[in-house]
Amino acid sequence: MRISLNAVRPFDPWGNPLCTCPFKYGLNPYTGCGHKCLYCYITSYIPDAFNPRPKEDLLDKVRRDLEKIPRGAVISLSNSSDPYTPPEAKLGLTRRVLQTLLERGYRVIIVTKSPLVLRDLDILQRHRGRVAVQITITTLRDGLASVLEPGAPRPAGRLEAVRRLAEAGIPVTVRLDPLIPLLNDDVENIEEVVAKAAGAGAKHLVASTYKAKRDNFARLAKAFPDKAPTWRRMYFQEGEYFHGQWHAPREYRRRVLALVAEIARRHGLQFNICREEFTDLNTPGAYCDGSHLLA
Repeated sequence: MRISLNAVRPFDPWGNPLCTCPFKYGLNPYTGCGHKCLYCYITSYIPDAFNPRPKEDLLDKVRRDLEKIPRGAVISLSNSSDPYTPPEAKLGLTRRVLQTLLERGYRVIIVTKSPLVLRDLDILQRHRGRVAVQITITTLRDGLASVLEPGAPRPAGRLEAVRRLAEAGIPVTVRLDPLIPLLNDDVENIEEVVAKAAGAGAKHLVASTYKAKRDNFARLAKAFPDKAPTWRRMYFQEGEYFHGQWHAPREYRRRVLALVAEIARRHGLQFNICREEFTDLNTPGAYCDGSHLLA
């Protein structure tokens, strides 16, 4: 029988067949995200997506949902909106949700681009073993990041968050995601991100290639007009349309992801692809959501 839930819902409502992680729930404290990343996909289904606003009566809805969800279940914060989107610094909604989930015995994966997660280190340490953090670092080149992710915290701050979380005993995954042709898929960028992630104490690296939708492609093409003709050819002529997105050619994706996998393993990191078909590149027993890092 299907359980009626309001705020905490099964992850991946679209049932993407390339998603190979174990079952979990997802929870987004905010609607929309203020990081305004050009490649973001949420603008295709969330109105006014770059204007983050807290969900109404969220804590009451979460508490009611948790009465129907078994203790120990994995809940991801969050996958459509960064749980540490800018308004969180004042509102503290994610902090209250996080505390509620962990105090009631759930396991939590935090997915963010923000060092603001360090504000909640006291909660994370109290529940060590039942929480893991994923931090996205697409590049450590500040100039590129400021164009690509204009509302997000700078990469150096994210790397420092990796270091401080790891020092506190919180397992950290770094997501080199997405890899965009001609922008951050070069070996120098990949090597720098992977090496510094490993040096900061990350345990796990995840990578995937950019998937084009008409809206996010338009933003990228406007910001990087010199790259746009190559991208149009790679995605809309030579690529393939799958599950609502345009994928770059298979041979390109295999080559760049195999490169990341090799570099990650050389630096002692577990590795996973995310929503790509090359599962032979994955570290056995590891999952791209980092759920294997939870007790």
